[in-house]
Amino acid sequence: MEHETSLIGTIVVGIGVAFLIGALAHRLRISPIAGYLLAGVIVGPFTPGFVADTGLALQLAEIGVILLMFGVGLHFSMKDLLSVRRIALPGAIIQISVATAMGVGLGLVLGWSLVGALIFGLSLSVASTVVLIRALQARDIVETEKGRIAVGWLVVEDLAMVFTLLLIPAMIGSLGGEGGSAGWTRSAVLVFLKILGFAVFMLIAARRILPWVLHWTAHSGSRELFRLSVLAIALGVAFGAAVIFDVSFALGAFFAGMILGETQLSRRAAEETLPLRDAFAVLFFVSVGMLFDPRVLIEQPLSVAATVAIIVFGKTFAAYAIVRLSGYNKETALTISVSLAQIGEFSFILAGLGVALGVMPDSARDLILAGAILSILLNPILFALVSRLHWPEDEQEDDAIEEYIPPPQPDRTILIGYGHVGKHVAKLVRERGETLILIEDQNDIAAEAMAAGITVVIGNAAAENVLRQAGIDGAKTLLIAIPEGVEAGAICRRARELNPQLTIVARVHSDEEVADLSLHGADHIVLAEQATAERMAERALAAQMSI
Repeated sequence: MEHETSLIGTIVVGIGVAFLIGALAHRLRISPIAGYLLAGVIVGPFTPGFVADTGLALQLAEIGVILLMFGVGLHFSMKDLLSVRRIALPGAIIQISVATAMGVGLGLVLGWSLVGALIFGLSLSVASTVVLIRALQARDIVETEKGRIAVGWLVVEDLAMVFTLLLIPAMIGSLGGEGGSAGWTRSAVLVFLKILGFAVFMLIAARRILPWVLHWTAHSGSRELFRLSVLAIALGVAFGAAVIFDVSFALGAFFAGMILGETQLSRRAAEETLPLRDAFAVLFFVSVGMLFDPRVLIEQPLSVAATVAIIVFGKTFAAYAIVRLSGYNKETALTISVSLAQIGEFSFILAGLGVALGVMPDSARDLILAGAILSILLNPILFALVSRLHWPEDEQEDDAIEEYIPPPQPDRTILIGYGHVGKHVAKLVRERGETLILIEDQNDIAAEAMAAGITVVIGNAAAENVLRQAGIDGAKTLLIAIPEGVEAGAICRRARELNPQLTIVARVHSDEEVADLSLHGADHIVLAEQATAERMAERALAAQMSI
């Protein structure tokens, strides 16, 4: 019975403890990631009490990586990827080389073999997909130039690690006299052909098939079937890419998302996978915590410190120098370098491979895990430090979308959200000749609104600075058109605090949300289903009276 319920136990206990410790971390104003990692340590094999299945947790975490990279791919395009190739390709290769060299030096000092030190160095050179993407998403910069560079850099690192994982066994075999250099060369050519075959398949065959499948399920009218098709494509392509072409799950999912991102259904696909992405991303951090043995901090403090220094400072300085030498400003260089100052899933795989092949000691794997834990914990702190720096005006990055501070106008109407409802509301407000300011947190939607001639402030409407930037102090009306009731309540409360005379109109989907918004100060609340029903009844009555 214990074996049969290990999957359920791992998911339930992992998510449950992550919620409790994550909520405590949030309460203490610490990054929830720290709570998730600590939750993993608590349910891991190195602490007393319940012990979750580490192998299952790692597989569940891999699903999180797949869904996360699929979601990033939905907001990317081949054009975006190629636009940063001149910095991402050489930058990633040079940074991997520098970090690997530092790791090799540390490994040799600790008395390991050259091959073991090389694998150790490679493990310290590659950033975690989950940590990097979550950091960019938390700051809403995935679709900016620096975000595209970071993601492109990550894709190059993933490709390099795919080569590395497949070539290391062949390389060790050639050193042992099994097949020699000819066997190693043959393996390298085979790996290159597999990756080339994957790229050709995705850009030619999958580019035709996947959008057709998505459109067919969308036109079926079944939301459940559409959601299932999105998950089937994301997971199926990732699994097929790994099994058939030997590329990583993350890389396969990214390309699948990038292909679907060219369709009109990309935003809906992203929304349908968001809850699962968040849940499995949490399981990733829990699984990392489960691998960590806290005793390494006591037994090897200097080695741990040196490992963390290479990851956090060595990689950061290398990436910063590369980006600056490529002509980018300080803000862009720091953002990219800090986002890469951590390690994760590929590092664990490389460490496991090195130990399994007998070329790297168990202590090296412990150092890698300690380096991963500590660098992941330090990453939000580094980002916070970077965000507090003030940049001269001439050093500000000129992104494709710029935030606009509107001049004061006493009759302005502020609209939050430019989805299906928001677009209709914006049209009606503008037709009445009112001054409209839109707040939108999605760059692609903000660009669409700007193209329509609407003044846009980009950011989270629950933030005071964003509301002030939109001119909430002197606004006449606030229209909340987003479907998320909890977020709408937070916006309503903050807006009421900033402007007590403001008239607030919001949309909701349930009676509970009506009560919540009323409590937070909304003047008029539109229950979507009720409004639709009343409108339909009016039309039906008008049709009957005309007969």
